Amino acid sequence: MANIKSQIKRNRQNEKRRLRNRQVNAEIRTRTRTALEAAESGAEDTEEKLRLAIKRIDKAVSKGTMHKNTAARTKSRLTRRVRELQAS
Repeated sequence: MANIKSQIKRNRQNEKRRLRNRQVNAEIRTRTRTALEAAESGAEDTEEKLRLAIKRIDKAVSKGTMHKNTAARTKSRLTRRVRELQAS
């Protein structure tokens, strides 16, 4: 346990941020999964699910949770996988 006041505060801040980042990443994983499942099943709302997943990834970038290049790579891979599933 830290003895220094500033470090105690820093630990509190880090914990809040860690929990917030976990929520954001969990939501990104969930929306990605739903988009892929919709594409597999041939659902009509696949494009909407993909749009929501990409929107959440972009929001994570703007909040600083995810790096912009990581987000671009994730969106590219997700879009490509959805298109492949729709084609088959």
